[in-house]
Amino acid sequence: MCLGIPGKIVSITDVEQQLGMVDVGGIQRAVDLSCVAQDGKSLHTLIDSWVLVHVGFAMSVIDEAEAQSTLAILTELGQMQEELVAMQEGDS
Repeated sequence: MCLGIPGKIVSITDVEQQLGMVDVGGIQRAVDLSCVAQDGKSLHTLIDSWVLVHVGFAMSVIDEAEAQSTLAILTELGQMQEELVAMQEGDS
């Protein structure tokens, strides 16, 4: 199963290499934007766009509502995982 994490493109770091900085939950990472780059359009038009990031690549552009919904689900899953670990360790 492949998991794409929503992130927001905050800057373009290298136009020639099609790289940008993406904010994922407050952490910024360099990401390859070649899969979402549009022929004839400046990469800078992607700034403030939400994308699904997988293994260092922006795989697709998504809308903000979808990004926020996915982030909420991932947060819930993380909290559930923490509770399961706590139960296994006898803390709950």
